[in-house]
Amino acid sequence: MRQLILDLLPETPPSFDNFVAGGNAEALTGLATWLAPSSREPLFYLWGEAGAGKTHLLRACQASYHDAQSDPDLAAMVSDAAASDFHAVDHVETLSDSGQIVLFHLINRLCGSGGRLLVAANLPPLQLTLREDLRTRLGSGLLYRLQALSDADKLAALGEQAQARGLVLPREALHYLFSRAPRDMRSLAALLAAIDRYSLEQQRPITLPLLREVLQTSLDL
Repeated sequence: MRQLILDLLPETPPSFDNFVAGGNAEALTGLATWLAPSSREPLFYLWGEAGAGKTHLLRACQASYHDAQSDPDLAAMVSDAAASDFHAVDHVETLSDSGQIVLFHLINRLCGSGGRLLVAANLPPLQLTLREDLRTRLGSGLLYRLQALSDADKLAALGEQAQARGLVLPREALHYLFSRAPRDMRSLAALLAAIDRYSLEQQRPITLPLLREVLQTSLDL
């Protein structure tokens, strides 16, 4: 069901403006300070559970992005490492042995050249099952934890997104959707877009019967 929902979502580039912060104001402030030209800290490390928004922020920073989950050897990084002095590596916990060596050498190079590295993982550095010298390097930078959004935060964000679209969603409609869809914000935003489109096509207001139709026809529930 989640993939069906995601297929409905227009490709909107991740940015700081469309990131739902929730209780992560401190981490966002720290990241913004680190990104400032005056910052001299080479490494910024984000950690937290899946769905907390780590990938969103890594992509929003406009760095050369690499996903260790799909490229555990960081083979793509080897080919373009010298072309950029700002890299982001996601899902560091999934690095292979060779990928760990690549990242270790990249950190050393960036530290020496004044470059920057933004990394993300599901655990803090010392709890990762990586080689010791890499864990030490990763732990030497700025560390921030991203907290997953609470249900109240997600409901509030969903309501704000509906308002931005000009949609009138009764509170019971929000709770109805929230109880029947995946609860990550990307899926919820995709569902909201589908509802908006369906309502316009049908020229009908958003009611519980219309929501049921969207869930049944668009998401094959």
